[in-house]
Amino acid sequence: MKSINMDQKHVITIDQEAEIMNAQMHKPPKLLQKLSGKSSCCIFRVPQSLAEINKEAYRPRIVSIGPYHYGNKDLEMIQEHKWRFLSDMVTRTGKPLGFFMNIILSMEDKIRECYSESIDHFAKNDLAKMMVLDGVFLIELFTKVGKLSPTHSDDPIFKMAWISPFLMRDVLKIENQIPFFVLQELFEKSEPSTRTLQSLILEFFNYMVDREPEVLEKCENLDGKHLLDFFRKSFTITKKTNHPTTNIPNKSSLKLIQPATKLVTARVRFKANHQADSFLDVKFHKGLLSIPLVNMDEFFTSFFLNCMAFEQCYHQCSKDVTAYVVFMGCLMRTSADVSLLNQNKIIENYFGTDKEIAKFFNEAGKDLVFDINNNYLTVVFVELNKYCNNGWHVGWARFMHTYFQSPWASISAFAAFMLVSLAVLQTIYIVYSYYHEKH
Repeated sequence: MKSINMDQKHVITIDQEAEIMNAQMHKPPKLLQKLSGKSSCCIFRVPQSLAEINKEAYRPRIVSIGPYHYGNKDLEMIQEHKWRFLSDMVTRTGKPLGFFMNIILSMEDKIRECYSESIDHFAKNDLAKMMVLDGVFLIELFTKVGKLSPTHSDDPIFKMAWISPFLMRDVLKIENQIPFFVLQELFEKSEPSTRTLQSLILEFFNYMVDREPEVLEKCENLDGKHLLDFFRKSFTITKKTNHPTTNIPNKSSLKLIQPATKLVTARVRFKANHQADSFLDVKFHKGLLSIPLVNMDEFFTSFFLNCMAFEQCYHQCSKDVTAYVVFMGCLMRTSADVSLLNQNKIIENYFGTDKEIAKFFNEAGKDLVFDINNNYLTVVFVELNKYCNNGWHVGWARFMHTYFQSPWASISAFAAFMLVSLAVLQTIYIVYSYYHEKH
């Protein structure tokens, strides 16, 4: 039997077709390697379903780190400065370039296992060169900000105001990562230091996030799969809200919560927690919902989206940021909800209008795998729903909303109350008089 291949314009036999198919069967997948489910694989391409919602959130804008965006013509400006930073490292440490290359070559297989997409098109030396260039650039960036290495007084990387915010966002993007152990090895073997690499990284990002020194000290020996994971963990380990350790008895309460404006009508009160060590530290107790202040700006929106993408792809990490964004998305369905949280000093809006904040959270939660039964906010979801379903709370809230929403409604309600009270008193007086006269 024969078949016609329309592209090749000639007739091939079924045996030949089977041979072609057999060869294809034995080709390993390139875009998502068959070993991408291993714990060592931690650097991913963003799934198309997430990328379609906000494509720009995952693409580097000014600097490429790692293989996925290597050679992008739009990122050549900072690429040129990497060579200058490499020269600074060689001069400062007195170590030859071959020393740094050999560090990377000794870890080649381990590095390749970290990427979900095949990077076989990078030869051994090309991979080592890229890792050295990118790794040293990041280390020099952190050490210069931390004042461990000298900075030229006119260095445009630090003098041009627009560069730093873009750099901070770019190096925390899921597709723009190199393994954390690469940074550790290059840092520790380059020269002795009185500071840990982790402390320098946290100091670098603290210009954007601004956390207390005692909070950062808790993370100085923290490990991570890459920069994004390390910085994400610095929030997950410092939160005080923990995963539930017992079974939830009331399964009917395991559902998403109402938006902020509806929670208020159920007598839920909101409070900004200014003492929290992490934005994740959400608590609910006796009608009071306590949420840490979060500055909604380009940095945090980019960080949230990339953390969620990582948590969706890497099965061995917690899903804390995903749970937080889903929770906040429930609270902020409309601009009125955002305005309410803004009034309670829970949201500082540097992102745009209240409507844009609501849109961000509504879209960020789309197409996410989220297990409401097993996340660090499960108990908060349950307790909030139980509180709002309480008949006394709901009835009282409706009464207050109906009769005390405006001064005129309050006056009418008070007048009605007085009339009812007088009628009751009159009835009591008549009954009392009747029995008194009878006896």
